Parts: sequence; structure tokens; C-alpha cells
Amino acid sequence: MAGWAGESVAMRGLVAGARRKQAALVKLTHRLVLTESPSGDKAAVDACMGLAAERARELGGSVKMHRARGYGDAMEARFGKRRRGEKPVLMLGHLDTVWPVGTLMTMPWQVKNERLWGPGVLDMKSGVAMALTAIELLDEAELLEREVVLLLTGDEEVGSPGSRAVIERVAAECSAVFVLEPAQGLAYKTARKGTGDWRIEVKGVAAHAGVDFAKGANALRELARAIEMVSGWTDLKRGLTVSVGMAGGGSASNVVPAEAWAEVDVRIARAADGARISRRFAGLKAVDQRCTLTVAGGVNRPPMERTRGTVRLFEAARELAAEMGLELEEAATGGASDGNFTSAIGIPTLDGMGAAGEGAHARHESVMVEHLAVRTAMIAGMVMVKAETSGY
Repeated sequence: MAGWAGESVAMRGLVAGARRKQAALVKLTHRLVLTESPSGDKAAVDACMGLAAERARELGGSVKMHRARGYGDAMEARFGKRRRGEKPVLMLGHLDTVWPVGTLMTMPWQVKNERLWGPGVLDMKSGVAMALTAIELLDEAELLEREVVLLLTGDEEVGSPGSRAVIERVAAECSAVFVLEPAQGLAYKTARKGTGDWRIEVKGVAAHAGVDFAKGANALRELARAIEMVSGWTDLKRGLTVSVGMAGGGSASNVVPAEAWAEVDVRIARAADGARISRRFAGLKAVDQRCTLTVAGGVNRPPMERTRGTVRLFEAARELAAEMGLELEEAATGGASDGNFTSAIGIPTLDGMGAAGEGAHARHESVMVEHLAVRTAMIAGMVMVKAETSGY
């Protein structure tokens, strides 16, 4: 990877600038966390998105809102100027959370023990604040020499059904994608598993368990067979897991159950396994011919595989970290993000560039303050990097 002239000096300046702006970064994170934004509450998500749009406009960004029905709107903000022959870079994030409105009553915002606490603070409102601060740093230092697109969505936590098309369309015109999701430890993420969701439903024949047992067709027993079958499709060596997470059925203990169902989570590390596992689910049949088995679902997010383009991005980031005496590591994870979509269409994607902390989706969700400035400077530094090849 090729850097820029005065790389060490520039990075030190960015870190110093990020430290000066840390209080403002925390204040913006605070505002975003206080504006609770669960995925299922469009009005709440849109209100939080409005705060981010307001800040983007204050920084001189050209803001476009992508309206969505039933989900929070997406915000596309563009900064800097596009030079001829040079594609923009994309900062990608989301503002919806898994926490319902009112969570702040029992899980309040706090700055305590050198951490920031609150619903959505790590996943990923701090990452959004970091990205906006990185853009501000570059602009004030007159280092914003390429176009940067900040795309924030409002439905990532529920699979991005309303924003996927926008994500893929915007990413397709960019040379690289920096995903503002939390770090894994302190590492950037170069690979993520893809995700799939299936629902199995069985209809049997109800009967009195004591009087007419033989006349019944037990839907729960048939479901148990199906669960055992699909669970056997797990292949840990390939990074393929099939997990039945929820199941139910029946109406009373003395009734042969006529209905049963199960929800299945699938994770794939390789794109080819998506089609393979889909065919297997489509071919699932009932053993008891008196039962009817139906399957619905599919792959929601393709895997983010460790491509050459993503490795080039990571190597550039590792060099920047080394300039500051830091050792940056890479990681893979079984969880998915919107970076899965951008990677799958061939755009080099580096994930986990947001805050460092712990407890995403848990009540101890928190961000480590000590890493905010350096990680914000790293986002800014990656915008400045120029590659030796046209891939970035």
C-alpha cells in the first residue's frame, strides 16, 4: 500500500485533533443515545437520523434522505469534492438499535469508570459520532482531498430490508467501504459470516391422546425429525452452522398435536454454501405422510469473505497504526453487518472501525473512552490513504 507524504506527521496531527475534539464527540454520542431508536419504531429512528443529518449539514455535507416505509429512513451525506478519475470512499453505519424506547430508565447514559454507558452507545452511535468527527478533522486540516460519503441506515438490526438497495447502489460507485460497527476487541474485521433464517411449519392430525391415539398424526414428532435433520447439516470445518433457536406446538398434553413450528438460524462463511443450504431446506419432506411440512425463508446477508481488496485495506490500516506505535490486528466474526452487502458486490470492505468496548445488545453495553481519539484518527487517516492499485 502507498501512503501520503508526511504520513507520520499527519497521523500525529489527526490524533491530537481528535483528542481536542473528544469532549464534543462524547457530547454528540450522548445526544444520539438519548434519542432512543429501536428498529421497529420508525418515528424514533427518524428522529435520531435527524440529529445526524443536522450535524452533517453543519459540517458542510450535502444531505439526501432516502425515505422508507415501515422502517427508519436512511441518510446519505457527501463531503469534499470528487476528483476526475477518483471514486469516493464510503463510511457505512446505522442508527437503529435493539433497545425499546424507555430503556434509558433502567439503563441510563453514564460516563463512569472511563467508559460511556447506555443503550446503543457501542452498537453503534459512538461509531457514527466518530465518523462525523473524522470528517470534521480532515476538513479543518484541509486534508479532505477526496469525496467521502457517509451512509447511515435505520433498519440494520432487522436485516436491512428497506435499505439494502440503497447500500448496494451507493457502494457500487465507491472504491472502498469503512464500516463503523464496533471493533472485535481492538481489531478490525476482515470477514463476517452470512446469515439465513428459515421457518419450518408442520401440520398433522389432532386426536385424543387416550381414546383415538392411532388416528392422530403428531406434528411435534414430525418437527423433531426435521430438527434433527437440519441440525445435522452443520459443518464446523466449513464455518456452516444450523441452529434451531425457537420451537413450539401442540394445544394440550392430552391431545396429539396438529401443529408445530421451528425458527432456524443459519450462518455461512462461504457464498457457495448459501445456495447449497437453500436447496437442502427446499427439499425437506415429512416422514409421516399424514403430516404436511412447509419451509419458508432464505439467506438474508451473504458472507463478507476475506478478499484481496479487504486485505489491502487492512494492510493500509495496520501501517497507519504502526506509525503511532500500535499493533492493529484483524478478526473474523460470526455476526453480520451491512458490510456483508458491500463486500458481496465486490467492493473492498473493512469492518469494525467504530468504537472499542463490550456488551453490544447486552445491558452492560459500553465504550472505552481511552480508544476514541486514536480510532477516530484512524478513520480519518484511512480516507487519506492512496493505494498503488485502482482497487482503492
